Amino acid sequence: YKCHYPYKSKETAREAKRSPFFDRMRSQQGAYMKDVSGWEAPDWFGEPLDPTGNPTNSMSKLGIQPSMTVAEQTFGRAKWFPLWQQEHQACREAVVVIDMSFMSKFLVVGGDAGACLNRLSTANVDPDLPDEVNPAGVITYTQWLNDSGKMEADLTVSKLAEDKYFVVATDTMHRHVDTWMRRHFGGEEKGDNNGLTPKHVHVTDVTGAYAQLNVQGPLSRELMHRLVGGAAGDLENSQFSNQAFPFRCVKEIAIGFAKVICARITYVGELGYELFIPTEHALHVYERILAAGKGLGLTHAGLKALSSLRMEKAYRDYGHDMDNTDTLLEVGLGFTVDWNKPEGFIGQEAVRQQKQLFKDHGGLSKRLVQVLVLDPSPLMYHAEVLWRDGVAVGYIRAASYGHTLGGAVGLAMVDLTHAGRVVDKAFIDSGKWEVEIADRRYPAKVS
Repeated sequence: YKCHYPYKSKETAREAKRSPFFDRMRSQQGAYMKDVSGWEAPDWFGEPLDPTGNPTNSMSKLGIQPSMTVAEQTFGRAKWFPLWQQEHQACREAVVVIDMSFMSKFLVVGGDAGACLNRLSTANVDPDLPDEVNPAGVITYTQWLNDSGKMEADLTVSKLAEDKYFVVATDTMHRHVDTWMRRHFGGEEKGDNNGLTPKHVHVTDVTGAYAQLNVQGPLSRELMHRLVGGAAGDLENSQFSNQAFPFRCVKEIAIGFAKVICARITYVGELGYELFIPTEHALHVYERILAAGKGLGLTHAGLKALSSLRMEKAYRDYGHDMDNTDTLLEVGLGFTVDWNKPEGFIGQEAVRQQKQLFKDHGGLSKRLVQVLVLDPSPLMYHAEVLWRDGVAVGYIRAASYGHTLGGAVGLAMVDLTHAGRVVDKAFIDSGKWEVEIADRRYPAKVS
């Protein structure tokens, strides 16, 4: 029955799962760690601690003490709000590095791996690869559905070779994604295999085997170019040029003495790369990233910045703003569907039926929308009521602060099922929209 403050972190059962960067980022970069499904992950960064364990420079100027990160609880702007803003802006204007080692990672191999994954996925995750002269893989964003068309997972599948795939999902979906694959591949579990013929496919959980660093921002290509020994500014002939390394490309690259899986993909709306590094080489690669970032304004960014950056772009996060009660079209992810796959995908008929309803009625009765509060002062967190013309039509499922947009921003599910109406463009563009925060309603823009 205690008050549930939005930024309160767990204080027990901590530091049981730490990425290879934990000590460096906490002691040398001033990271404030939060619990992420049992992992320690940087939430935001201050200044390095001095030998006595006290913060220096900006943290002390802001009045932030080590105990304050746990003790200071508020629904308003915390004292570290400006530090979060700096990380956000650094990603929009320069380049940041983010520790994402807590993400769930699976290696799926075998002659039937592509077909099995394609059957689960709404998108085509088993496309033809480029010729052997310039070998490269491809990363695909996709969803997994059940027979009723409701969502079971939201993830990426990287095709590294004809019989080798790399599946990456959010931390909260770790066991479910693993189980979903084994249940549907057949022959992977003892007992009933849902009537499927055993396939030549094997799933290995490699979450702890690979550390993950995301290098994101408009200067990320320059940093990656320097990281592999390229001359400063010579991007036209770089192995990371847009022609040599296009969007959604995946390659194994050499960084120092390490072989790293590098995917050009973004979750923040900027040019960026995700690096999957063998754990034993993680610090070696990290040190080289810091060296390559000198002169480029490389900044460490935490999960607060990741959240605000992705929310400005309305990128979805399964388990927060969408879940297994939603359909693909309701959350605006119908673009991931490949209707031309010969074998189709689980839930395809249900999606087809809802698509027909959309055509027949000009829209759906439920739709996930982005909400921007026009007043820059208030903050949103979760469950704030969304009003249109004085009628409650939904609530904020997840929110952050849009430092670039200049106000709190979130995703809300508008539900007009009981009103017998559809949420179409005309409905969204008209009416007076407001968000109720605490005891006040603030004007908002909905899109």
